[in-house]
Amino acid sequence: MIGRTRFDTPCRIEVEHSDEFLCAHVELANGVALRPGDSVRVHGAPIHVDFGQRRSFHRTATVERAGAVERLWTKFAGHFEMTELYEVSFSSRSMP
Repeated sequence: MIGRTRFDTPCRIEVEHSDEFLCAHVELANGVALRPGDSVRVHGAPIHVDFGQRRSFHRTATVERAGAVERLWTKFAGHFEMTELYEVSFSSRSMP
């Protein structure tokens, strides 16, 4: 309930480096779903994708599940961090 549990699972990493996108996505095998407070660490050498390429890699990831208390705290704190998005203003004038 309070402690964290860990397990390893295969994963696929999609990386694209182009003039339209610079992104990376990790998909865990067997439909493993992440919940608030969970963390994922992908193992292996650093990935490098040249400009104009899109590549897939297969690696192993360690999923660390949050305990019940940490999960509740993450949900609670997430509501307050959301307010940072509200502190943005848009104006038609340029900044000096």
